[in-house]
Order: sequence, then structure tokens, then C-alpha cells
Amino acid sequence: FDNSDDDRSNVEDRRGTGLIGGGLKLGLGGTLVVLALSFVFKTNLFALVGQGAPAAPASAPAQNPETTQRGAGEAGLEKIAVRSFNDAQHFWMRELASTRTPYHEARLVLFWDQTRSGCGDAGAEMGPFYCPADDRVYLDLGFYRELAQRFGAPGDFAQAYVIAHELGHNLQKILGISGRVSSLQGQNPSTRNSLSVKLELQADCFAGVWGKSAATRNLLDPGDVEAGLRAAASVGDDRLQKMAGRKVSPETFTHGSAAQRSSWFRRGLDGGTIASCDTFREE
Repeated sequence: FDNSDDDRSNVEDRRGTGLIGGGLKLGLGGTLVVLALSFVFKTNLFALVGQGAPAAPASAPAQNPETTQRGAGEAGLEKIAVRSFNDAQHFWMRELASTRTPYHEARLVLFWDQTRSGCGDAGAEMGPFYCPADDRVYLDLGFYRELAQRFGAPGDFAQAYVIAHELGHNLQKILGISGRVSSLQGQNPSTRNSLSVKLELQADCFAGVWGKSAATRNLLDPGDVEAGLRAAASVGDDRLQKMAGRKVSPETFTHGSAAQRSSWFRRGLDGGTIASCDTFREE
């Protein structure tokens, strides 16, 4: 991604200024353990883990060698996150402009360990997510290291895929898709998981649509597409359940299987249009 994408007007860097004293950082390894125990005891243990001393916002960044070193160690990851975020947003602005649909820009929030979002407290153990209540993508850059080391999906484009997927949710909000899905889920709670899967797979496909644009503009290197496909597959529900020591239960999926996620990402890459991403018409 070229230097034109280094604009930080839509970036909130809360690293060192986040919440202090609240909750416990699990990391992805700990998350898998808590996920497995939650399944065994049929209790949302993530809620219990998050109950700690009351969190209070810090008034200024903590200036100490550890903080400085941690930030410097993430410089490369930060650059990819910011550039891919900007490039994907600019792409969707151009795409929607052709249909005279206004694009509402999201913001990227970088944080350490935990922070607050419009959707509630956000912890690194949750992984990256988009909050429709405040139109922000929340990311602890440590997730990228976990993605490479624990999930076997290294590479710049694997990281960019994560950002593009979350911005796919922003696009769904703009197009009214997520609102309609939420309404249907409320009307028929038994469809909650299946509709969630379709929503997530569509976000994967939208990430692929952006990826095709990036390839057309010669922003990708050899092997980048494969890296993106590995990243999509690495966070499939079936793989996460296996890693947590659980039996694979498709009826509990909320994001889709590894095969589904990589398949829909590929569809976006091949089709290159919003129309090629209608997950709600296909089983």
C-alpha cells in the first residue's frame, strides 16, 4: 500500500490511554480455554472474566520505556492496519458514489488490552470487531501476531483481510443489510445463528471485492491472495471449536466454517462486485 494511504484522520490511537484496572487480558489462547469452559458449563464465562476493578479512563498516555517499546514494536503492524483501512474505505466510497449511495466513514480504534466502545467494553480477547453503534473498528494489534503464530496466517494481506472484513460490516450497515438481519433475528430467534453466519460470510466476500481492486491496482505481491485465503479459513468456527477441544457443532456457528469463509472471500476476489456477495440467496 502506497504512502497516500497514511492519512490518520479516521484513526484513534488509544494505546497507552485506554482503560486501566478493569478486566483481564486473555489473549487468543486464553480465549479458547474460556470458550471451551463456557460450553462445558453452559455459562458465559467471558462476562465473569471481565468483572474486575472498575475501569477508569486514563487522562494521558503513559510515558514509560515499556509503553514506548511496545508501540515501536508495532510500527509495522500499525502501518498495514492504517493503510489497508484507508484504502478499503476509499474503494467503497468510489463504488457507492456510482450508485449515488452516500458512504459513511468508519473510524479505526487502536488499543491495548481493553477499551470502551459504543457496544460496551472491548477487550483484546474478543479479537477485532466492528461496532455499529459508533461506526468504529476496534483492533488490538497483538491479534496480528496471534494470527500469524497460533493460526498460521502470516503476511501483510492476511492482516489487511481482517480490516477489510470489519469494514464489510460498515458497508452492510450503510446498505441496510445488517438492520434487516437484526430485525429478522428478533422476529425469529431460532434463525439468529444462521443469519449471523450469512452476514459474516458476506463481510468476507466484501473483503474479497476490495482485494480484487487492490490486485487490479498492483498493490498485492505474489502470494498475497493465498495469505488472505489462509486468514479467512483460520478463523472458521469449526477450526476454533477444534482448537478449544470442542466437538464441531455447525448449529452453533456464528461466522461460518473455514471452508465457507475462504470460499466466500474467493467469490469476492473473483466476482469483484457487491452483487456477487449475496450470501442470503445461497445455502
